[in-house]
Parts: sequence; structure tokens; C-alpha cells
Amino acid sequence: MLRTLLGEKPRVNQGILKEAMDAMAHTLDSFERQMHVDHDPEHDYRKLYIWTQGLISSLDELEQSYFAAAHFRKKVVAGYTEDMTSAEKGEYARYVYFYKDAFIRCFAILDKLGTVLNEIFQLNTSKTKVHFSYYTVLRQFDYHREHHALALQLIKIKENYREPMSRLRKRRNMEIHYMNSEMQDDLWQLHQTMKGKVKLEDLDQHLLEMQQGVDMVCETLHTAYRYITRIWRKQGMRR
Repeated sequence: MLRTLLGEKPRVNQGILKEAMDAMAHTLDSFERQMHVDHDPEHDYRKLYIWTQGLISSLDELEQSYFAAAHFRKKVVAGYTEDMTSAEKGEYARYVYFYKDAFIRCFAILDKLGTVLNEIFQLNTSKTKVHFSYYTVLRQFDYHREHHALALQLIKIKENYREPMSRLRKRRNMEIHYMNSEMQDDLWQLHQTMKGKVKLEDLDQHLLEMQQGVDMVCETLHTAYRYITRIWRKQGMRR
């Protein structure tokens, strides 16, 4: 959708994004077949089907937000806010909007996946923490050793992306949890202006970290859903 609005060709899924999308699509097929087999009287599989559809849509939206942020970043050439034209300030504002949207979506997707894993593998994470995150679910696998192989794979992905995800999480937390974060940023910039021109943050570095965040989400989804489909075909899900 955003590519069309920006005058670009539609995306062709490839690489780890395609692998993640395909893995979720295969699991959707398994859920659908199971609904036909036992008519899903408790709507367990229908719920998982809808949640997985939501994850596919969310991943699509995450990639689009990252793409839009990168698109508008190219139009920002000044190194200082004071040197921007009014048009360039508009492009910068659009970059910031989609960049923030992307890093918020990163963690929202992981938390949604956590809900799916908690339900499928009956991890009972809510007994440990009522409002749990993906990372809480990951720790919960320690108490349910049956799917330890999946936990090890997911932990390895988490460790591989520890640094960029840590920085993205700090920005997400500032954006979500601190009411006056924007005000603090404005005050800081005003203070810096009194001492000289305000230099922009490293936009390329931020986008690189954001790309790594997208890759981390894709790898995590691919690994989780590939595992779900594999054990489903072997033994079915015990509900």
C-alpha cells in the first residue's frame, strides 16, 4: 500500500521476509485443515488462525513502515535542522513518523507471537506475569522442556540481535511510556540551539538498526512457525 502511495512498484517478497510469510501461510493451512477435521467446537484453531493472519498483516505493515522511513530519509540532506528548507523539514517529519511506527511495530509483533506460543504450547505464562511480553514467554520455556529445541533457536536469534534490539527497545519505551519524552527532546534541542546549531541524529545508523530489527522479527517468526508446522505434521497439536 505505502509503496503505491509513494509511486513505487509493489513489493516482491524475498529473503527472510518471504521465508517468514511462507512459514506462517503453511501453518494457516494446517489450522484450516484441522478445523475441517473436528469442526473445532471450542474455536481453538479458529482463534490461532485469526491470530496468525494478524501476524502476517502486522509483518507486512512493519516492512512497509521501514520502507517508508528509508524512502523519506533519502530526501533529508541537511546535517542540521536550522539548515533545512521548509520542504525538507516536512520530509524529515515523515521519516520520523514512519521510523517510530516501525520500531513500535517490531515489539508489538514479538508480543503477539508470544501470545500465540503461549497458547499453542500451553506455557501458562499469565501465572508468572499477567501482562506478559514475548521475552517473558521465552523464559517460560525453561519450565516446559518438551519444546526446548525451539527455545534454544529463539534464544540464539535474540542473542544475535541483542545490541540493535536493545537500542530500539529503549526508543520504544521512551515513545510509549514517557508522557513528556517529546517535551524533554524539545527542551534539549532548545538548550543545544542556545549553544549552536542542532545536529541531526545519525539517520543511517538508526535505519540500519531498524533493518536489523525487521530481520530479527522475520527470523523469529520463521523459526517459530516452521517448528509449529513440523510438529503438527508429525504428531498433531495436543490441546
